Amino acid sequence: MSDISMQNSEQWLQNLLLLMGLSTQVRANLETTQASEQDTPTGENYWLTIDQTNLTSEQIRVLIGAGGSVLDSIQYLANSILNLNQPEDNHTAYTVELNGYRVRREAEIRTLAETAAAEVRFSGREVELQSLSATERRQIHTLLQDCPDLETFSRGKEPHRHLVVRQAVTP
Repeated sequence: MSDISMQNSEQWLQNLLLLMGLSTQVRANLETTQASEQDTPTGENYWLTIDQTNLTSEQIRVLIGAGGSVLDSIQYLANSILNLNQPEDNHTAYTVELNGYRVRREAEIRTLAETAAAEVRFSGREVELQSLSATERRQIHTLLQDCPDLETFSRGKEPHRHLVVRQAVTP
């Protein structure tokens, strides 16, 4: 991503927040670890971090939303709008961060995946993980994909879709 594109993504999110009545800064950084929520093998991953300095705790709570729902929606908009007219193989993935929510939630998801894997291995029974967003389900699929003894899949329909972890079925 060029410096101009990075500035455009920062400016876009600042403008969106301004339309919401929130005057704050946004900082874009290239994500260099595998901590990203989205797999973009050929594109880049950027974190758009909202500066919380001038936000009240209530504004932060509302911007994150229940279970990260508002932050997820803003992130969806960023990924959709900022990648318009870009070749699909050159899409940039944007993760919107506020108040450390994404980092904390990723650690929770990792622990949830590890706990589910251990339970399946111990009991031999499948484990259903509910109350996860599509992004969080994708994270767990990715985290457990390198475990040959386990398989993951989603069951049900939104908004009642959940992730299942079970022992791999061998023919």
